Amino acid sequence: MRPPAVPSGFEVAFWFLDRAQSDGEYLQPQKLQRLMFLSQAYFGVLQGGAKLMPATFVAVEDGPIEPTLFKAFARGKPAVDVAPIDELPRHILDSVWRQFGAHSPDHLGKLIRRHAPYLDALAVGPGTEIAFEAMVDFYATDGLTRKKGTGAAATLGVTTPSGAPAADKVLRPKVMRSHTGKPVSATRWMPKRVD
Repeated sequence: MRPPAVPSGFEVAFWFLDRAQSDGEYLQPQKLQRLMFLSQAYFGVLQGGAKLMPATFVAVEDGPIEPTLFKAFARGKPAVDVAPIDELPRHILDSVWRQFGAHSPDHLGKLIRRHAPYLDALAVGPGTEIAFEAMVDFYATDGLTRKKGTGAAATLGVTTPSGAPAADKVLRPKVMRSHTGKPVSATRWMPKRVD
C-alpha cells in the first residue's frame, strides 16, 4: 500500500478554501466535506487505489463527512501549518473543483446521498465508515448509467441514478503552450500494452 499523496486532510481542506476564496466564493462546511469526499474517491480511481489523504469518511444523515476535519473546522479555519501539495494531487483537486465547485452544498449532498458507498454505510447506521475500496469501485465505473445498489442498498431494492461522472470525465487535461504560445491539451503518454 502506498502512502497518501498529502500528509493530512488539512492540506486538501485549505486548498479548497483558498481556491474558493480566489474565485470570490465562501465555501460552506458541508460543501467542503463533499468536495473532499469526491476528491478522495476520484484520486483513488485515477491513482490505482492510492489515497489522496489519510482520511476516513463516515455516513451521516446529511451526507459523508470526515469527522476529525469536521470538528477541526467547526469554529472556522484552524491555525494549522500545511505542506505544499504536489502537482498531480493539485491537478486532480483542480479538476474536482471545476467539475463540482459551482454546485450548491444541497445539490452535492443530494447527488452523493444517491451513491451506493454512502447508502451502504448509512444502512448499517449513522456514523458508519464508508469503505475506501467501495468508493474507488463505485467512482471507477461510468456513473452516468443507472446502477442497482450494492450491499444494503441492493437488499432494499434501491436503484440509484448515481449522477457521478466517470473519472476520465472529471480529470481535466493539462493545458500547455506550444512553442508559438498557442494552448494545446496534453495528456500523459502511456505505452500500449502488448499481449
